[in-house]
Amino acid sequence: QVRLVESGGGLVQAGGSLRLSCVASGSIFIVNAMAWHRQAPGKQRELVATITASGLTNYADSVKGRFTISRDNAKNTVYLQMNSLKPEDTAVYYCRQRDSWGQGTQVTVSS
Repeated sequence: QVRLVESGGGLVQAGGSLRLSCVASGSIFIVNAMAWHRQAPGKQRELVATITASGLTNYADSVKGRFTISRDNAKNTVYLQMNSLKPEDTAVYYCRQRDSWGQGTQVTVSS
């Protein structure tokens, strides 16, 4: 059974930065693609960024140039570095591996 645990969320002012982490257990991390999603109040969950097993990345247009997804296979961890944060980035951020989800971590950006 795959377990994903996110951390690193919090409250930050617009223009600030946060780094989210997601530690995976119960699977062979190195062979799996990983993804970050987010869900703002009253909105559908949306895909933010993905990273393949080989390290290829893809981003939603809304975060390109500001967010960076990366992975450390030795630590079974995927990261989301978020810079130049905007109030519209406020959401619960979720880590996903295949069809397994973490519990989410809240990110709040104040204007």
